[in-house]
Amino acid sequence: MNLPGQPAKQGARSLDPHLRRYAARTAGMTASEIRALFAVASRPEVVSLAGGMPHLAALPLDSLAAEVGDLIAQDGLVALQYGSAHGVPELREQICDVMALEGINAHPDDVVVTVGSQMGLDMVTRIFCDPGDVVLAEGPSYVGALGSFAAYQAQVVHVAMDADGLVPAALQEAVLAVEKAGQRVKFLYTIPNFHNPAGVTLAVQRRAEVLEICRRHGILVVEDNPYGLLGFDGVTYPALRSTDPDNVVYLGSFSKTFAAGLRVGWVLAPHAVREKLVLAAESATLCPPTLNQLIVSRYLSTHDWKGQVKTYREAYRERRDAAISALEQHMPVGSTWNKPNGGFYVWLTVPEGIDTKAMLPRAITQRVAYASGTGFYADGLGSRQLRISYCYPTPERIREGVRRLANVIKDELELRETFGPTAARAVSGPQTPSPDTA
Repeated sequence: MNLPGQPAKQGARSLDPHLRRYAARTAGMTASEIRALFAVASRPEVVSLAGGMPHLAALPLDSLAAEVGDLIAQDGLVALQYGSAHGVPELREQICDVMALEGINAHPDDVVVTVGSQMGLDMVTRIFCDPGDVVLAEGPSYVGALGSFAAYQAQVVHVAMDADGLVPAALQEAVLAVEKAGQRVKFLYTIPNFHNPAGVTLAVQRRAEVLEICRRHGILVVEDNPYGLLGFDGVTYPALRSTDPDNVVYLGSFSKTFAAGLRVGWVLAPHAVREKLVLAAESATLCPPTLNQLIVSRYLSTHDWKGQVKTYREAYRERRDAAISALEQHMPVGSTWNKPNGGFYVWLTVPEGIDTKAMLPRAITQRVAYASGTGFYADGLGSRQLRISYCYPTPERIREGVRRLANVIKDELELRETFGPTAARAVSGPQTPSPDTA
């Protein structure tokens, strides 16, 4: 057997003949646990509580189809042509109007349109992070962000959350620990509103504290806010960017408030950073799809998009309520969860002794899927947690899925009672407080 990096012996066969050619950073490129679930979670007999797919049935598809047809008929020579890496000017102006709902005063020139906010996150990481740099992120954190950080060989240090979001004292402690170790923190990555996966919202009084800590230590803040307009009580929280425009890079998306398949997002950045983002966008895609941008722009111009957001909020609130009532009805003693006031997700902690990643194949056998908590940590935590996505299934399917999940957990508890607990895995990092407890 050959060690990594050694040439293959003559006559030996390699599973990947290109192995020695890859860049070192590809070692951090791994498939997320959620993507690996999609093949089985999409089976009709499986109730999928795993993926965060929007409820597109709420869209006015007939009128949208007519608008797209008119767009191509009237402006097809523009819509089907190359465009600018910066993005369509009209759409950038409309994006500023959307962000104004969160108190952001922005200029269209500082908006860079991206192929989904994931592209924006990837570009921000690319232009700021060298291998070995530290990124601070809530624990747990968005799996797509962790993938980007790993791909650029950044080290993730998790910061604890509780029911009110990121804990400022924990942030200060993490910053001092990194500085004491002689490492560089390049930025704090945070999802302040209706967090993915934890479902919690950063308390308004904490936002100023978080920004002050980052300013004091020279740390950039990357604010990812795809769910900000989806609060169930209609409240829109002030964006971090609205109070500190010089030190916050804001990521936005139409995937949750319009249509995910169009893959239209944006980055709002300080002016100097904007220039580098445009260069990064040119090298990544040359330009975002003009047709998709013009579809979004036409939608914002001709439809009651604020009314559509309200429709989405009502649909997701109904699904949230179905998930919470089913959890209350079926989950065994020792289970805890939060009640999100917006967004797509509930974060569930199962009784002690159960490993949600190990339990997942048995859950699939019982025709229910979820996202195990370990996929949302970079340091091995999350084995007792899982994410429930209530955004896509009907309320009836959600209730049935939670019932099946509860039965799987009860079966695991019976096995543990019969055969004893399994050895706990050693983990490092912040283990308390938890986002599903006060």
